[in-house]
Amino acid sequence: MTTEIHRDAGIYRDAWGIPHLRADSADELARAQGRVTAHDRAWQLEVERHRAQGTSAAFLGIDALPWDLFARRARLDDTARRCFAALERRDPETARWVRSYVGGVNEGLGERTSAPEFGNAGLAPGRWEPWTPLGVWLATHILFAGFPAKLWREEAIRHLGPDAVGLFATDGPGTSGSNGWLVSGARTTTGLPVLAGDPHRFIEDPGVYQQVHLSCPEFDVVGLAVPGVPGIAHFGHTGTVAWAITNAMADYQDLYRERLRRTGAGVEALGPDGSWRRAARHTETVEVAGEEPVEVEVIETERGPVVIGGPEGLDGGVTAPPGTPPLAVS
Repeated sequence: MTTEIHRDAGIYRDAWGIPHLRADSADELARAQGRVTAHDRAWQLEVERHRAQGTSAAFLGIDALPWDLFARRARLDDTARRCFAALERRDPETARWVRSYVGGVNEGLGERTSAPEFGNAGLAPGRWEPWTPLGVWLATHILFAGFPAKLWREEAIRHLGPDAVGLFATDGPGTSGSNGWLVSGARTTTGLPVLAGDPHRFIEDPGVYQQVHLSCPEFDVVGLAVPGVPGIAHFGHTGTVAWAITNAMADYQDLYRERLRRTGAGVEALGPDGSWRRAARHTETVEVAGEEPVEVEVIETERGPVVIGGPEGLDGGVTAPPGTPPLAVS
């Protein structure tokens, strides 16, 4: 069988349209990956950028407002900015690689603006910032871990008692989705190991993954990329090395119930030592297509941004601590 290859400035597409990218350096390859992703997934990239910024309701309408309010309160875009600034200080080579990808995305979006969704939404592609891929990563993964389940369990206990939680829990070993397993070569007919990853995704259009082949002098890898993020993070292989991820019962987010109060100068939070300390506070405006803009109060204590509730709420608010990825990073 002969596979037809289409060539476009280092971008080769096989008979199934899968891009095979070749470049002389990792930075050039990242730029090519960003460009081809913009060609293939322009609308998806812009949706993800707006999700990370908390600006989806501006063109999707009132149904997108709850997410925008959460993204603003969780400070996803600001976290991405701070993370990228830290990356530039600590690992300038990787930061340059991310910048190359963003440069390719902006180049590709400038070349492909004819996706019908843009016309239907009255939207034009915007410009990506160097930290946008980090924001997309945060927005994609923030609900992967267990903080919504923790909040739900707390409510179940409050209304029904602790014994009732097990009747409804869907995050234990018996009900968890997403599988990953490895079979050694001693158990296969070929004598080679088998690595399998099953992410248990809903059917999505477009899908959350993009099949791609990336090749440069440093590496040659085939796998599934997350559109908007350079490289191949979740599933891939190099011919001799393979990897896959699973996300069953991950617990890397801590929540704190806060006591907040308003003062003449702003908002204070009660610390674990019994002292009230000033919390960072500002307001942001969320634009909503067809509706009046909505103002959201963004509060961050020493333990992280307040994601639910506030000073007037029954319980004050719920925060995540600094350094807890991806719910809040500071």
